[in-house]
Amino acid sequence: MDSEFLYYSIIGILVAQYAMDTFLDYLNAKHFLKEIPDELKDVFDENEYQKAQSYHQVNYRFGIWKDGVSLLVVLGFLVLGGFRIVDNLVQDYSENSIFQALGFFGILALGSSIISFPFSYYQTFYIEEKYGFNTTTKKIFFLDIFKSALLSTVLGGGVLALVIWFLEWAGSNFWLYVWGVSIFLMIFMNLFYSKLLVPLFNKQTPLGPGNLKTAIEGYAKKVGFDLKNIFVIDGSKRSTKANAYFSGFGKQKRVTLYDTLINDLEEEEIVAVLAHEVGHYKRKHIIFNMVSSVLLMGLTLYLLSLFINVPQLSLAIAVEGSSYHAGLMAFFLLYSPISVITGLAMNFLSRKFEFQADDYAKNTFASHPLISSLKKLSKSNLSNLTPHPAYVFVHYSHPPLIERIRNLKA
Repeated sequence: MDSEFLYYSIIGILVAQYAMDTFLDYLNAKHFLKEIPDELKDVFDENEYQKAQSYHQVNYRFGIWKDGVSLLVVLGFLVLGGFRIVDNLVQDYSENSIFQALGFFGILALGSSIISFPFSYYQTFYIEEKYGFNTTTKKIFFLDIFKSALLSTVLGGGVLALVIWFLEWAGSNFWLYVWGVSIFLMIFMNLFYSKLLVPLFNKQTPLGPGNLKTAIEGYAKKVGFDLKNIFVIDGSKRSTKANAYFSGFGKQKRVTLYDTLINDLEEEEIVAVLAHEVGHYKRKHIIFNMVSSVLLMGLTLYLLSLFINVPQLSLAIAVEGSSYHAGLMAFFLLYSPISVITGLAMNFLSRKFEFQADDYAKNTFASHPLISSLKKLSKSNLSNLTPHPAYVFVHYSHPPLIERIRNLKA
Protein backbone atom coordinates (compact mmCIF):
# COMPACT_ATOMS: atom_id res chain seq x y z
CA MET A 1 0.00 0.00 0.00
CA ASP A 2 1.68 3.21 -1.22
CA SER A 3 1.34 6.31 1.00
CA GLU A 4 1.44 8.63 -2.02
CA PHE A 5 -1.47 6.75 -3.57
CA LEU A 6 -3.42 7.05 -0.31
CA TYR A 7 -2.58 10.76 -0.11
CA TYR A 8 -4.02 11.46 -3.55
CA SER A 9 -6.95 9.13 -2.82
CA ILE A 10 -7.88 11.29 0.18
CA ILE A 11 -7.70 14.43 -1.96
CA GLY A 12 -9.76 12.75 -4.67
CA ILE A 13 -12.39 11.60 -2.17
CA LEU A 14 -12.74 15.09 -0.66
CA VAL A 15 -13.04 16.78 -4.06
CA ALA A 16 -15.41 14.11 -5.43
CA GLN A 17 -17.72 14.37 -2.42
CA TYR A 18 -17.80 18.16 -2.70
CA ALA A 19 -18.50 17.95 -6.45
CA MET A 20 -21.31 15.43 -5.93
CA ASP A 21 -22.93 17.45 -3.13
CA THR A 22 -22.65 20.69 -5.12
CA PHE A 23 -24.21 19.09 -8.19
CA LEU A 24 -27.09 17.66 -6.15
CA ASP A 25 -27.62 21.05 -4.48
CA TYR A 26 -27.71 22.65 -7.94
CA LEU A 27 -30.30 20.16 -9.21
CA ASN A 28 -32.39 20.70 -6.11
CA ALA A 29 -32.17 24.49 -6.43
CA LYS A 30 -33.44 24.31 -10.00
CA HIS A 31 -36.38 22.24 -8.76
CA PHE A 32 -37.43 25.04 -6.38
CA LEU A 33 -39.12 26.68 -9.35
CA LYS A 34 -41.04 23.58 -10.42
CA GLU A 35 -44.83 23.89 -10.36
CA ILE A 36 -46.39 22.66 -7.12
CA PRO A 37 -48.57 19.52 -7.47
CA ASP A 38 -52.32 20.08 -7.14
CA GLU A 39 -52.45 18.20 -3.82
CA LEU A 40 -50.09 20.77 -2.27
CA LYS A 41 -51.43 24.03 -3.67
CA ASP A 42 -53.28 24.70 -0.42
CA VAL A 43 -50.06 24.58 1.64
CA PHE A 44 -48.81 28.04 0.68
CA ASP A 45 -50.59 31.12 -0.60
CA GLU A 46 -48.70 33.25 -3.16
CA ASN A 47 -46.83 35.38 -0.60
CA GLU A 48 -45.89 32.37 1.55
CA TYR A 49 -44.74 30.47 -1.54
CA GLN A 50 -42.46 33.35 -2.56
CA LYS A 51 -41.11 33.47 1.00
CA ALA A 52 -40.39 29.72 0.92
CA GLN A 53 -38.66 30.04 -2.45
CA SER A 54 -36.50 32.87 -1.15
CA TYR A 55 -35.64 30.90 2.01
CA HIS A 56 -34.42 27.90 0.01
CA GLN A 57 -32.43 30.04 -2.44
CA VAL A 58 -30.68 31.86 0.40
CA ASN A 59 -29.82 28.55 2.11
CA TYR A 60 -28.59 27.14 -1.19
CA ARG A 61 -26.17 30.02 -1.77
CA PHE A 62 -25.08 29.95 1.87
CA GLY A 63 -24.41 26.20 1.65
CA ILE A 64 -22.22 26.66 -1.44
CA TRP A 65 -20.02 29.16 0.42
CA LYS A 66 -19.91 27.12 3.61
CA ASP A 67 -19.02 23.83 1.91
CA GLY A 68 -16.50 25.54 -0.37
CA VAL A 69 -14.65 27.12 2.55
CA SER A 70 -14.67 23.81 4.44
CA LEU A 71 -13.16 21.99 1.46
CA LEU A 72 -10.43 24.60 0.96
CA VAL A 73 -9.52 24.54 4.65
CA VAL A 74 -9.24 20.74 4.78
CA LEU A 75 -7.29 20.55 1.50
CA GLY A 76 -5.02 23.37 2.58
CA PHE A 77 -4.44 21.73 5.94
CA LEU A 78 -3.57 18.44 4.23
CA VAL A 79 -1.35 19.87 1.49
CA LEU A 80 0.52 22.32 3.73
CA GLY A 81 1.26 19.70 6.38
CA GLY A 82 -1.19 20.84 9.02
CA PHE A 83 -1.66 17.34 10.39
CA ARG A 84 2.12 16.98 10.74
CA ILE A 85 2.35 20.28 12.64
CA VAL A 86 -0.39 19.22 15.08
CA ASP A 87 1.23 15.80 15.48
CA ASN A 88 4.58 17.42 16.31
CA LEU A 89 2.89 19.58 18.94
CA VAL A 90 1.30 16.64 20.74
CA GLN A 91 4.47 14.52 20.39
CA ASP A 92 6.44 17.28 22.12
CA TYR A 93 3.77 17.61 24.81
CA SER A 94 3.62 13.94 25.86
CA GLU A 95 4.93 10.50 25.08
CA ASN A 96 1.68 8.87 26.24
CA SER A 97 -0.31 7.72 23.19
CA ILE A 98 -3.67 8.40 24.89
CA PHE A 99 -2.72 12.01 25.72
CA GLN A 100 -1.30 12.42 22.22
CA ALA A 101 -4.57 11.25 20.65
CA LEU A 102 -6.67 13.46 22.93
CA GLY A 103 -4.46 16.47 22.14
CA PHE A 104 -4.40 15.77 18.39
CA PHE A 105 -8.17 15.47 17.98
CA GLY A 106 -8.81 18.19 20.54
CA ILE A 107 -6.78 20.71 18.53
CA LEU A 108 -8.50 19.67 15.30
CA ALA A 109 -11.94 19.96 16.95
CA LEU A 110 -11.09 23.40 18.31
CA GLY A 111 -9.91 24.58 14.89
CA SER A 112 -13.03 23.18 13.23
CA SER A 113 -15.26 24.95 15.78
CA ILE A 114 -13.51 28.28 15.22
CA ILE A 115 -13.97 28.01 11.45
CA SER A 116 -17.61 26.88 11.65
CA PHE A 117 -18.63 29.45 14.29
CA PRO A 118 -19.21 32.43 11.94
CA PHE A 119 -21.28 30.27 9.61
CA SER A 120 -23.42 28.98 12.48
CA TYR A 121 -23.87 32.49 13.87
CA TYR A 122 -24.82 33.92 10.47
CA GLN A 123 -27.31 31.14 9.77
CA THR A 124 -28.97 31.51 13.19
CA PHE A 125 -29.07 35.27 13.57
CA TYR A 126 -29.45 36.31 9.94
CA ILE A 127 -31.06 33.61 7.79
CA GLU A 128 -33.27 31.92 10.40
CA GLU A 129 -34.15 35.24 12.02
CA LYS A 130 -34.91 36.95 8.70
CA TYR A 131 -37.48 34.28 7.88
CA GLY A 132 -39.07 34.24 11.33
CA PHE A 133 -37.67 30.96 12.67
CA ASN A 134 -35.06 32.04 15.21
CA THR A 135 -36.20 32.65 18.76
CA THR A 136 -32.90 31.94 20.50
CA THR A 137 -30.94 34.63 22.30
CA LYS A 138 -27.21 35.17 21.98
CA LYS A 139 -26.85 33.95 25.55
CA ILE A 140 -28.55 30.63 24.75
CA PHE A 141 -26.56 30.37 21.51
CA PHE A 142 -23.20 30.67 23.28
CA LEU A 143 -24.31 28.45 26.16
CA ASP A 144 -25.28 25.76 23.65
CA ILE A 145 -21.83 25.95 22.10
CA PHE A 146 -20.18 25.66 25.51
CA LYS A 147 -22.36 22.76 26.64
CA SER A 148 -21.89 20.89 23.34
CA ALA A 149 -18.13 21.36 23.54
CA LEU A 150 -18.09 20.12 27.12
CA LEU A 151 -20.16 17.03 26.24
CA SER A 152 -17.96 16.28 23.23
CA THR A 153 -14.86 16.60 25.37
CA VAL A 154 -16.16 14.30 28.12
CA LEU A 155 -17.96 11.69 26.02
CA GLY A 156 -15.88 11.84 22.85
CA GLY A 157 -12.61 12.10 24.75
CA GLY A 158 -13.59 9.19 26.97
CA VAL A 159 -14.42 6.94 24.03
CA LEU A 160 -11.21 7.95 22.21
CA ALA A 161 -9.13 7.19 25.30
CA LEU A 162 -10.76 3.74 25.55
CA VAL A 163 -10.05 3.05 21.86
CA ILE A 164 -6.35 3.84 22.27
CA TRP A 165 -6.15 1.88 25.52
CA PHE A 166 -7.75 -1.19 23.91
CA LEU A 167 -5.37 -0.82 20.94
CA GLU A 168 -2.36 -1.03 23.23
CA TRP A 169 -3.81 -3.75 25.43
CA ALA A 170 -5.55 -6.08 22.95
CA GLY A 171 -3.64 -5.43 19.74
CA SER A 172 -5.51 -6.41 16.56
CA ASN A 173 -8.47 -7.70 18.62
CA PHE A 174 -9.10 -4.23 20.06
CA TRP A 175 -12.10 -3.75 17.78
CA LEU A 176 -14.11 -6.44 19.60
CA TYR A 177 -13.75 -4.63 22.93
CA VAL A 178 -14.48 -1.22 21.42
CA TRP A 179 -17.51 -2.72 19.68
CA GLY A 180 -18.79 -4.09 22.99
CA VAL A 181 -18.41 -0.70 24.68
CA SER A 182 -20.13 0.97 21.70
CA ILE A 183 -23.10 -1.38 21.96
CA PHE A 184 -23.45 -0.65 25.67
CA LEU A 185 -23.27 3.11 25.09
CA MET A 186 -25.76 2.92 22.22
CA ILE A 187 -28.34 1.08 24.33
CA PHE A 188 -27.68 3.29 27.36
CA MET A 189 -28.09 6.49 25.36
CA ASN A 190 -31.27 5.25 23.71
CA LEU A 191 -32.73 4.47 27.13
CA PHE A 192 -31.60 7.55 29.04
CA TYR A 193 -30.87 10.24 26.43
CA SER A 194 -34.05 12.14 27.27
CA LYS A 195 -33.42 11.90 31.01
CA LEU A 196 -29.72 12.73 31.09
CA LEU A 197 -28.75 14.88 28.09
CA VAL A 198 -31.87 16.71 26.92
CA PRO A 199 -32.30 18.52 30.30
CA LEU A 200 -28.89 20.15 29.74
CA PHE A 201 -30.38 22.08 26.82
CA ASN A 202 -34.15 22.08 27.23
CA LYS A 203 -36.83 21.95 29.88
CA GLN A 204 -39.16 18.97 29.72
CA THR A 205 -42.46 18.88 31.58
CA PRO A 206 -45.07 16.11 31.74
CA LEU A 207 -48.13 16.81 29.59
CA GLY A 208 -50.76 18.10 31.99
CA PRO A 209 -54.33 16.78 32.35
CA GLY A 210 -56.74 17.84 29.64
CA ASN A 211 -58.39 16.84 26.40
CA LEU A 212 -55.10 16.29 24.57
CA LYS A 213 -53.69 13.93 27.19
CA THR A 214 -57.00 12.08 27.37
CA ALA A 215 -57.06 11.69 23.58
CA ILE A 216 -53.46 10.47 23.46
CA GLU A 217 -53.98 7.97 26.28
CA GLY A 218 -57.22 6.79 24.69
CA TYR A 219 -55.46 6.09 21.39
CA ALA A 220 -52.54 4.35 23.15
CA LYS A 221 -54.94 2.10 25.05
CA LYS A 222 -56.85 1.31 21.85
CA VAL A 223 -53.73 0.01 20.05
CA GLY A 224 -52.29 -1.71 23.14
CA PHE A 225 -49.40 0.67 23.56
CA ASP A 226 -48.27 1.18 27.15
CA LEU A 227 -47.53 4.89 27.30
CA LYS A 228 -47.06 6.58 30.64
CA ASN A 229 -44.42 9.16 29.73
CA ILE A 230 -45.69 12.06 27.60
CA PHE A 231 -43.53 15.17 27.80
CA VAL A 232 -43.60 18.67 26.35
CA ILE A 233 -40.25 20.25 25.49
CA ASP A 234 -39.68 24.00 25.22
CA GLY A 235 -38.46 23.98 21.62
CA SER A 236 -39.81 27.51 21.18
CA LYS A 237 -36.83 28.90 23.13
CA ARG A 238 -34.70 28.35 20.01
CA SER A 239 -36.96 28.08 16.98
CA THR A 240 -40.55 28.28 15.78
CA LYS A 241 -40.11 24.98 13.93
CA ALA A 242 -42.18 22.10 15.32
CA ASN A 243 -41.30 18.48 15.96
CA ALA A 244 -42.10 15.36 17.98
CA TYR A 245 -40.03 12.29 18.66
CA PHE A 246 -40.13 8.88 20.32
CA SER A 247 -37.25 7.60 22.44
CA GLY A 248 -36.35 4.65 24.62
CA PHE A 249 -38.01 1.27 24.86
CA GLY A 250 -39.56 -0.91 27.54
CA LYS A 251 -40.43 1.05 30.67
CA GLN A 252 -38.16 3.90 29.53
CA LYS A 253 -40.07 4.69 26.35
CA ARG A 254 -41.48 8.19 26.09
CA VAL A 255 -43.06 10.56 23.59
CA THR A 256 -41.80 14.13 23.50
CA LEU A 257 -43.90 16.86 21.89
CA TYR A 258 -42.47 20.28 21.07
CA ASP A 259 -44.53 23.12 22.50
CA THR A 260 -44.53 24.61 19.00
CA LEU A 261 -46.20 21.44 17.71
CA ILE A 262 -48.97 21.76 20.31
CA ASN A 263 -49.47 25.40 19.36
CA ASP A 264 -49.53 24.76 15.59
CA LEU A 265 -51.75 21.67 15.39
CA GLU A 266 -55.24 20.70 16.41
CA GLU A 267 -55.80 17.96 18.98
CA GLU A 268 -56.76 15.35 16.38
CA GLU A 269 -53.70 16.20 14.29
CA ILE A 270 -51.36 15.79 17.27
CA VAL A 271 -52.83 12.35 17.99
CA ALA A 272 -52.27 11.46 14.31
CA VAL A 273 -48.61 12.49 14.61
CA LEU A 274 -48.35 10.38 17.75
CA ALA A 275 -49.95 7.44 15.93
CA HIS A 276 -47.21 7.73 13.32
CA GLU A 277 -44.55 7.58 16.06
CA VAL A 278 -46.28 4.58 17.66
CA GLY A 279 -46.21 2.96 14.22
CA HIS A 280 -42.42 3.09 14.25
CA TYR A 281 -42.40 1.28 17.59
CA LYS A 282 -45.00 -1.31 16.61
CA ARG A 283 -43.26 -2.10 13.31
CA LYS A 284 -39.95 -2.64 15.19
CA HIS A 285 -38.21 0.18 13.30
CA ILE A 286 -36.39 1.35 16.42
CA ILE A 287 -34.97 -2.11 17.07
CA PHE A 288 -34.01 -2.52 13.40
CA ASN A 289 -32.22 0.83 13.33
CA MET A 290 -30.34 -0.02 16.51
CA VAL A 291 -29.27 -3.45 15.22
CA SER A 292 -28.22 -1.90 11.89
CA SER A 293 -26.16 0.73 13.69
CA VAL A 294 -24.49 -1.97 15.80
CA LEU A 295 -23.60 -4.03 12.71
CA LEU A 296 -22.29 -1.01 10.81
CA MET A 297 -20.21 -0.02 13.82
CA GLY A 298 -18.79 -3.55 13.97
CA LEU A 299 -17.90 -3.47 10.25
CA THR A 300 -16.20 -0.08 10.60
CA LEU A 301 -14.17 -1.17 13.62
CA TYR A 302 -13.15 -4.43 11.96
CA LEU A 303 -11.89 -2.58 8.87
CA LEU A 304 -10.08 -0.16 11.17
CA SER A 305 -8.34 -3.08 12.89
CA LEU A 306 -6.95 -4.22 9.53
CA PHE A 307 -5.33 -0.88 8.71
CA ILE A 308 -4.68 1.01 11.96
CA ASN A 309 -1.09 -0.25 12.32
CA VAL A 310 -0.17 0.28 8.67
CA PRO A 311 2.44 3.10 8.69
CA GLN A 312 1.39 4.30 5.24
CA LEU A 313 -1.85 5.60 6.77
CA SER A 314 0.02 8.17 8.83
CA LEU A 315 2.23 9.08 5.88
CA ALA A 316 -0.89 9.63 3.77
CA ILE A 317 -1.67 12.74 5.83
CA ALA A 318 2.01 13.76 5.89
CA VAL A 319 2.63 12.57 9.46
CA GLU A 320 6.05 10.94 9.73
CA GLY A 321 6.21 7.95 12.00
CA SER A 322 3.29 5.67 12.79
CA SER A 323 0.85 6.84 15.43
CA TYR A 324 -2.61 5.70 16.40
CA HIS A 325 -4.21 9.13 16.14
CA ALA A 326 -2.79 9.85 12.67
CA GLY A 327 -3.87 6.41 11.49
CA LEU A 328 -7.38 7.02 12.83
CA MET A 329 -7.60 10.36 11.05
CA ALA A 330 -6.44 8.95 7.70
CA PHE A 331 -8.70 5.91 8.01
CA PHE A 332 -11.86 7.95 8.53
CA LEU A 333 -10.98 10.22 5.60
CA LEU A 334 -10.56 7.16 3.38
CA TYR A 335 -13.64 5.46 4.85
CA SER A 336 -16.02 8.26 3.85
CA PRO A 337 -17.08 6.66 0.50
CA ILE A 338 -18.24 3.58 2.43
CA SER A 339 -20.13 5.91 4.79
CA VAL A 340 -21.87 7.43 1.77
CA ILE A 341 -22.97 4.00 0.54
CA THR A 342 -24.24 2.85 3.93
CA GLY A 343 -25.95 6.23 4.33
CA LEU A 344 -27.80 5.71 1.04
CA ALA A 345 -29.00 2.30 2.21
CA MET A 346 -30.12 3.61 5.61
CA ASN A 347 -31.95 6.57 4.06
CA PHE A 348 -33.72 4.24 1.60
CA LEU A 349 -34.90 2.02 4.45
CA SER A 350 -35.85 5.04 6.55
CA ARG A 351 -38.14 6.34 3.79
CA LYS A 352 -39.77 2.91 3.60
CA PHE A 353 -40.25 2.94 7.36
CA GLU A 354 -41.91 6.37 7.18
CA PHE A 355 -44.48 5.00 4.72
CA GLN A 356 -45.10 2.04 7.03
CA ALA A 357 -45.55 4.33 10.05
CA ASP A 358 -47.95 6.49 8.02
CA ASP A 359 -49.91 3.38 7.06
CA TYR A 360 -50.09 2.35 10.71
CA ALA A 361 -51.45 5.77 11.68
CA LYS A 362 -53.96 5.62 8.82
CA ASN A 363 -55.19 2.13 9.76
CA THR A 364 -55.37 2.65 13.52
CA PHE A 365 -56.47 6.30 13.60
CA ALA A 366 -57.19 8.25 10.41
CA SER A 367 -55.40 9.57 7.34
CA HIS A 368 -57.02 13.02 7.06
CA PRO A 369 -55.63 14.52 10.31
CA LEU A 370 -52.17 13.20 9.52
CA ILE A 371 -52.30 14.75 6.04
CA SER A 372 -53.42 18.10 7.43
CA SER A 373 -50.71 17.99 10.13
CA LEU A 374 -48.01 17.27 7.54
CA LYS A 375 -49.23 20.19 5.44
CA LYS A 376 -49.26 22.56 8.41
CA LEU A 377 -45.78 21.51 9.50
CA SER A 378 -44.47 21.95 5.95
CA LYS A 379 -46.01 25.41 5.83
CA SER A 380 -44.64 26.53 9.20
CA ASN A 381 -41.17 25.16 8.34
CA LEU A 382 -41.18 26.62 4.76
CA SER A 383 -40.38 23.11 3.49
CA ASN A 384 -39.31 22.45 -0.08
CA LEU A 385 -42.40 20.95 -1.72
CA THR A 386 -40.63 19.98 -4.97
CA PRO A 387 -37.23 18.42 -4.11
CA HIS A 388 -35.26 16.84 -6.94
CA PRO A 389 -35.53 13.00 -6.95
CA ALA A 390 -31.74 12.58 -6.96
CA TYR A 391 -31.41 14.88 -3.95
CA VAL A 392 -34.15 12.92 -2.17
CA PHE A 393 -32.40 9.63 -2.94
CA VAL A 394 -29.11 10.77 -1.41
CA HIS A 395 -30.14 13.05 1.46
CA TYR A 396 -33.75 12.46 2.52
CA SER A 397 -34.53 10.15 5.43
CA HIS A 398 -38.24 11.00 4.99
CA PRO A 399 -40.21 10.81 1.73
CA PRO A 400 -41.23 14.15 0.16
CA LEU A 401 -44.57 15.50 1.34
CA ILE A 402 -46.39 14.77 -1.93
CA GLU A 403 -45.39 11.08 -1.81
CA ARG A 404 -46.56 10.73 1.78
CA ILE A 405 -49.91 12.34 1.01
CA ARG A 406 -50.51 10.15 -2.05
CA ASN A 407 -49.63 7.08 0.02
CA LEU A 408 -52.03 8.13 2.78
CA LYS A 409 -54.80 8.68 0.23
CA ALA A 410 -54.20 5.36 -1.52
